[in-house]
Amino acid sequence: MIPVFKPLIEQEEINASKESLELGWLGMGSYVSQFEQTVQKIIGTNDRYVAAVSTGTAALHIALLVAGVGKGDEVIVASFNCSADFQAIGWVGADIVFCDCDDDTLELDLKRAEELVSPKTKAIIVMDYDCILSDHDGIAAFAKKHNLRVIHDAAHSFGSYYKGKPVGSFSDICVFSHDPVKTVTCLDGGTIVVRTEEELKYVHELRLLGMQQPSSVMYQNQRAWTFDVERVGFRYHMLNMHAAIGLAQLGKLDVISSSRREASRYYNQLLKDIPSVRVPNTDFEGVNPFLYYIRVPADQRDDLRAELKKNGVDTGIHWQPGHLFSLWKDCKAGSLDVTDRVGKEILSLPLHSKMSMSVVKEVADQIHAYFSKGAK
Repeated sequence: MIPVFKPLIEQEEINASKESLELGWLGMGSYVSQFEQTVQKIIGTNDRYVAAVSTGTAALHIALLVAGVGKGDEVIVASFNCSADFQAIGWVGADIVFCDCDDDTLELDLKRAEELVSPKTKAIIVMDYDCILSDHDGIAAFAKKHNLRVIHDAAHSFGSYYKGKPVGSFSDICVFSHDPVKTVTCLDGGTIVVRTEEELKYVHELRLLGMQQPSSVMYQNQRAWTFDVERVGFRYHMLNMHAAIGLAQLGKLDVISSSRREASRYYNQLLKDIPSVRVPNTDFEGVNPFLYYIRVPADQRDDLRAELKKNGVDTGIHWQPGHLFSLWKDCKAGSLDVTDRVGKEILSLPLHSKMSMSVVKEVADQIHAYFSKGAK
């Protein structure tokens, strides 16, 4: 079976795991500090501050708290999104407001978002979907107009560039995911990028049970034994071994990005002329693609998935729209006609770092075969 996801685990990651275990300091320590410093260099700016946490979802939760979002507030978010964003909004007691996505880019539709702003709106979550980045200049202008905080969910776009600027270097609050299937994995982990030292201090307390224990001490593989706790906190810190694996991955970022762009471009080349298939409208320049997706007629998608699986090709669906889940079906929303359509058409194909072009061709050939034989 050709899987949708396949982690790039090589000797460097195995060595990093071994070395971190032999160090004997398993919690947050020196590798976490090195990981944060390396992410900071990749972002390439001195006016942002990076903190590593346990998961991308933890980073989302903390980001909403940093943004001051709480009970009675509303947060505008695309329904075509990962459920982690919706859960995080609920955790801080705020109300979800579902927005439609753009039919071409699959990003949050700012024109539709204008219709959803209310006196209760406190923030907007903007997700970069796969290989196309959001209109971040438009988002910044939208947020300024309505006095909103922006949480940039960059779980899909670590290592990408927006108009020549590294993702993470320009957003109000930016979060990355380094979970088992992301382009850069820490086994599990996340990072949050904030604008001020005060916000960084807040993140440090939130990620470690509210303890005012200096991170600088733990980064030396030590801990303080006396400290104060002034706020509610969570067990959201990154572990040393996870950071060590992440460092090994960061050392391969250029190879990871270039190989995934090459595979995505080849998919586009091979699939773009099939009348029933809609490929991403991009040349993949400057991005580190997390997924490669196509859109197919809704009444053929499940049959195509079954045919591909029968022939050894796994596929995925990213995502089911949020407003269709039982937990969130009664949330405030605008028109979601594009989201409803996209949710029935979207299909993720296998995409791996260092993926062989022969594998891309095999998948594409099977899609060609399905549609050429008069698929039902």
